[in-house]
Amino acid sequence: MSALRLEGVSKHFGAIHALNDVSMALAPGEVVGLMGDNGAGKSTLVKIIAGNYHPTHGKIFIKERETTFHKPVEARQHGIEIVYQDLALCDNLSAAVNVFLGRELTRSIGPLKILDYSAMNAAAARLFKELRSETRPKDFVRSMSGGQRQAVAIARTRLSAADIVLMDEPTAAISVRQVAEVLNLIRELKKHGIAVILISHRMPDVFAVADRIIVLRRGTKVADKQVSTTSPQEITGLITGAIEHA
Repeated sequence: MSALRLEGVSKHFGAIHALNDVSMALAPGEVVGLMGDNGAGKSTLVKIIAGNYHPTHGKIFIKERETTFHKPVEARQHGIEIVYQDLALCDNLSAAVNVFLGRELTRSIGPLKILDYSAMNAAAARLFKELRSETRPKDFVRSMSGGQRQAVAIARTRLSAADIVLMDEPTAAISVRQVAEVLNLIRELKKHGIAVILISHRMPDVFAVADRIIVLRRGTKVADKQVSTTSPQEITGLITGAIEHA
């Protein structure tokens, strides 16, 4: 059973056809690299899966049940979480509070309810341990490396028990050591049976963790290949148009 399946998904913005008849499937625990040049349709496709956009045509299936999303909260209710490139973290709050942002744990003191920082710190520590990250719950986000920030954002998806995680350029503009940390986080998600769609321009990172690579060009899917049967040179050719289809 697929975790996610798209059939003939298209998205038109007036005369602009951002996506044209894109079909794909994603299995539980599978990592799919989504690649293409700027304007290829990657972000549009991910926003459709995440509930930000409604497709002009086509169908979405979650665990083989046809589903329609009208807003992001409905996608989250179906186990879909997205980690945006800017991560949407609050620099002035701790890692644990960021993990629980909007879902804070509280405890009662008489008629009052106060934030239960101890419980949030303990739960966040368990999530970071599960992800094999050295991120500490009480540390403020403003003092963290790029890799640690990604760990906080990914821990937030684990808190919601996501089945599918969409990641937008998670290794952009961070150091080599931090890239390795983020790739390990993706591998940990895979070990827990979570499906991942990884948008990235960094070819070595995609080949390091992905099982398959899907290439979009001008809104059309031009390749869907197992990593073991392709090469960076072929994927580059598909992205640029030097190779039409594969």
